[in-house]
Amino acid sequence: MSRVLDELVSLLSLEAIEEDLFRGKSQDLGFPQLYGGQVIGQALSAVSQTVEAERHVHSMHGYFLRPGDAQMPVLYQVDRVRDGGSFSTRRVTAIQKGKPIFFCSASFQADEPGFEHQLPMPDVPGPENLRSEQDIARENAHRLSERMRDKLVLNDKPIEIRPVSLDNPYDRKPSEPLQYLWFRAAGKLPDDPLIHKYLMAYASDFNLLGTALLPHGIPNFARDMQIASLDHSLWFHRNLRADEWLLYAMDSPWSGNARGFNRGSIFTRDGQLVASSAQEGLIRRREKRP
Repeated sequence: MSRVLDELVSLLSLEAIEEDLFRGKSQDLGFPQLYGGQVIGQALSAVSQTVEAERHVHSMHGYFLRPGDAQMPVLYQVDRVRDGGSFSTRRVTAIQKGKPIFFCSASFQADEPGFEHQLPMPDVPGPENLRSEQDIARENAHRLSERMRDKLVLNDKPIEIRPVSLDNPYDRKPSEPLQYLWFRAAGKLPDDPLIHKYLMAYASDFNLLGTALLPHGIPNFARDMQIASLDHSLWFHRNLRADEWLLYAMDSPWSGNARGFNRGSIFTRDGQLVASSAQEGLIRRREKRP
């Protein structure tokens, strides 16, 4: 693995400091607050460590309560709600400065046969000839604050993202609330299926909320906007490899009342639907001071 990918895997592994109590380091990605995907991935890591290996996470639903501090570690307190005959349920609270910043519930199930169907994968160009988000950020470095330039342009990234759209995300024009991107870990990962789910959960927060901004022509990192995730849900349909290309198909069916609702479907290169996501976010224009 590359150094930055190794650091991300370590970030999501967590330190067990007491029974059902874990501590995670934080990373500063240059955002105004702690990146939500870090908390989602670490919360999944915490609850997974309290469930027997035969049961696999199939869903998690969480709420962001307060902005996190990227300069501080995060504590994760797990509550073992139930271990039934087929399903296990866990709750986890992420804590900083003595207050919850995020909580979620997760459900686990052992493998069993059942009816199967899925919607087809959208027909979009493959990732080979697409530019990465980092390449696009470098071309638009003059639009970014110095802090964002340091994080987005200069540093290597553990997750490689290649948008399908040709639209410049830093100079948007109003468009349909629909976007596609390819992503994968920037290096080979261990074969542990849990690590691949942690990485996918981490990456699932990138760009999802921005889908609700597309019809309004609001560019990435618009300085007059207050944009933040309010909740996040994930459904895991089958095992996946986060170090192979995955297509993230996102749409936003509604926005209003300073909120935007977004959905996502994650497919493998050969068209298997491996996960689904949903998120509502705050999209509020900041009041101008006189």
